[in-house]
Amino acid sequence: MDAIKLSPYLEQAAQWPQKGQHIMAQYDEQSIIVYQAYKPSIGRFAAAHGYFGHGFKLGRMTWIKPNFLWMMFRCGWAQKTDQETVLAIRLKREAFELILAEAVHSSYQPQHYPTHAAWKQQVTTSDVRLQWDPDHDPEGEKTERRAIQLGLRGDYVISYAKEWILEIEDITEFVATQRHHANHANWGNLLVPHECVYTPSTPSVIEQLGISSTIAPNVTS
Repeated sequence: MDAIKLSPYLEQAAQWPQKGQHIMAQYDEQSIIVYQAYKPSIGRFAAAHGYFGHGFKLGRMTWIKPNFLWMMFRCGWAQKTDQETVLAIRLKREAFELILAEAVHSSYQPQHYPTHAAWKQQVTTSDVRLQWDPDHDPEGEKTERRAIQLGLRGDYVISYAKEWILEIEDITEFVATQRHHANHANWGNLLVPHECVYTPSTPSVIEQLGISSTIAPNVTS
């Protein structure tokens, strides 16, 4: 893979937070990588042209995941139907911050919304959904840490599809190669994208999203 830094899974896992709600990602000052998986006709067009076009439906919600292993769980290491092409999308970091600031939990969280009605109103008006799901190890087993995924719709999908993307890379071949190391006995040979904790720049967004505190580094080395 041209632009993605890789590291041994076991070395990274030893450094990652073991529990709590964290955005795990590979990023720099200008960009952050998110992952999606599509059927080949959509994925290959996007990788070839650097934007989403052929077959991509702007009227539907699309979900982005900054955590590589969560994406592998979701797409079955590129073996699930219509998820055979895995894309690494390098997104403008300021765009990702906008997405986080707009995000509304997909289910009512009383600690984050004054009333159920207030939450429902935000769900209706926001173009971004937020879900915290159990993170998974390479074999697909749940961990105590929770991973974020973000659903985009409306104007945010339109901006995401063409304006906010810096680069799209088809990493399906890499996924297929590493899939053979995803069983526990071979984890010592498994390489995955280098990821660390991503902290939004705005304290109120950190609180609203429910991100757990951590002493992990905030800069990709």
